Amino acid sequence: MAQESPKNSAAEIPVTSNGQLEDSHEHSFNRDLKRSLPVGLGLSETKITSHGFDSTKEGVVEARPFPGSSASPKSSVVSPSSAAASRLAGQGCDLIIPTGNKAQQKSGPVVLAEEVKNPAMEKLELVRKWSLNTYKCTRQIISEKLGRGSRTVDLELEAQIDILRDNKKKYENILKLAQTLSTQLSQMVHTQRQLGDAFADLSLKSLELHEEFGYNADTQKFLAKNGETLLGAINFFIASVNTLVNKTIEDTLLTVKQYESARIEYDAYRTDLEELNLGPRDANTLPKIEQSQQLFQVHKEKYDKMRNDVSIKLKFLEENKVKVLHNQLVLFHNAIAAYFAGNQKQLEQTLKQFHIKLKNPGADAPSWLEEQ
Repeated sequence: MAQESPKNSAAEIPVTSNGQLEDSHEHSFNRDLKRSLPVGLGLSETKITSHGFDSTKEGVVEARPFPGSSASPKSSVVSPSSAAASRLAGQGCDLIIPTGNKAQQKSGPVVLAEEVKNPAMEKLELVRKWSLNTYKCTRQIISEKLGRGSRTVDLELEAQIDILRDNKKKYENILKLAQTLSTQLSQMVHTQRQLGDAFADLSLKSLELHEEFGYNADTQKFLAKNGETLLGAINFFIASVNTLVNKTIEDTLLTVKQYESARIEYDAYRTDLEELNLGPRDANTLPKIEQSQQLFQVHKEKYDKMRNDVSIKLKFLEENKVKVLHNQLVLFHNAIAAYFAGNQKQLEQTLKQFHIKLKNPGADAPSWLEEQ
């Protein structure tokens, strides 16, 4: 009898009601499958993947020769029309036979996906760098306070910063006193205005003292008017000095704080580099020294930039301070002198010189409709 072909000898694969293979026919299926596979390929090197029994996908059987196999490329491909493959395809299964030589394996276009960056890892790295920088700066500050560490000092710049801080305290004291004077003068003007109204009322009701009450009413109203003019000059002086102290000088001091932080970081990394240079130089320490040198250079450039920014701001601040205080001190002096000299004309001229507009004493704040 002629030898039975693999196609005719493929065994039927009985399937149970739930779609699973019966164990009793597993041996016969493996025997028939061995006949249909090329020489040199074992059944243990096959893998069957199921896509569901209702799938319309055809079963694909692919095989390649193992190293040392004498099978030709043509004999290594089993046609899907074989009985075993047809049975698997009919049951919704794909038979995949991997090759032993991956170098000979042919595939379609390969897409190289870029490495996906993990946001959690990036945040963790930022926290690590921040913690390391904070540790170095804290150690530098403690060592400076204990007198063990060295610090970089620009004598000229530090002297200018100390003068600025001292002047700020003195300007704040002047500002506080001027605000107190404004409050007291406002109360006095309000009292004089009420007293003038009381004298005017008595002047109309007391015929025998009509002139005396009238003179006192005019005097108090005149003093109240001059007081309001002086109050406008003092408030203008307060607003200008407040802008100088709490905005201009404060902005410069903020840059000074950034400069001091940069100086601490610079000294911290400088000290770290000096300690590494004093230690041994081997294969383990050389990369650390090189990395420390790079970090030191970065913070040195930052320190130099902040020092230059502070020097420029201090220069412009000094020019602005002299100009502002010169005008405001002249205004304050002329207004006070004209008020207590009773020179109403000179007092009004002083306000016009500095373009100060006074509000009417009886005028209330504008309504929302007028503001619109």
